[in-house]
Amino acid sequence: MKGGILVVDKPAGPTSFAVVERVRRALGAAKAGHTGTLDPAATGVLGVCLDDAVKIQHWIMEGDKAYEALVAFGVATDTEDGEGREIARGDPAGLTAERVAAALSAFVGEIDQVPPMYSAVRVGGRRLHESARAGKEVERAPRRVVVHSLELLAFEPATDALARARIAVRCGKGTYVRTIASSLGAALGVPAHLAALRRTASGPFSIGSALPLDEVERLGRDAPAEVAARLVSPADALGAFPTVRVAPEEVRALAQGKTLGREAPGALCRALDADGALVAMVAPAAGGEGIRPVRVFVQPPEIPGSSPAKR
Repeated sequence: MKGGILVVDKPAGPTSFAVVERVRRALGAAKAGHTGTLDPAATGVLGVCLDDAVKIQHWIMEGDKAYEALVAFGVATDTEDGEGREIARGDPAGLTAERVAAALSAFVGEIDQVPPMYSAVRVGGRRLHESARAGKEVERAPRRVVVHSLELLAFEPATDALARARIAVRCGKGTYVRTIASSLGAALGVPAHLAALRRTASGPFSIGSALPLDEVERLGRDAPAEVAARLVSPADALGAFPTVRVAPEEVRALAQGKTLGREAPGALCRALDADGALVAMVAPAAGGEGIRPVRVFVQPPEIPGSSPAKR
């Protein structure tokens, strides 16, 4: 399977799509995609799938995310973050670290969130942010999301009409941290918005292994082998899934869409060959008898008309 995933430290400013395009051009990839959108103002971990690795990006996107969020109390905005227009103001003088920490527990677990108007969610075939910029408020159904933990890291009492709290967030996909910020303010009786957001982990990727975007572009120009060595293999990127090791004849069978007489160690598994390369994603066959291919990534040369296996 050709390609891999580069973990990029996204800067504030560009969209996630713009970052992907800059990485693709810097590394000379034919195609690229990301493993979970960050808003333009947000920074941090953005996994960029290159070439054949785009075939697995939706599985990586299923992973949990971790953030450091800066919540500003005293002002609410129409976008729930610092980019929007002020819509409410209140006095945060009565807030304390203890009150903020105590309020966080109400937002841990499975919670319902109404997607913000300034978001990429589609309603009636149109993205919400397009409707918002056209001055239209759209009715949105709440969505169930999972917040695993919220931890108050620091609290700064009001000094310039705003109090600020730095919060560590660990959550499932689809969670809007800015909506948590806005809802936290409402729970405390003080308008609030998300002032800054940094993603520290996304699925299997962490900020410690991320390359700044300008460094990616420099290495792509001056030391391509060095940046190529930083690519995460598709097999490693899907390391959270159970593993099935397959022999050459089983690789051929999977490539032909056949079921293997093997027991699946999970609902969805990665099938690896003797070299540890990703062959396919597999799942239990109907009736639980054997495992079937969900997506195959190789074409063994033994199959007539196929090309050599790509890894």
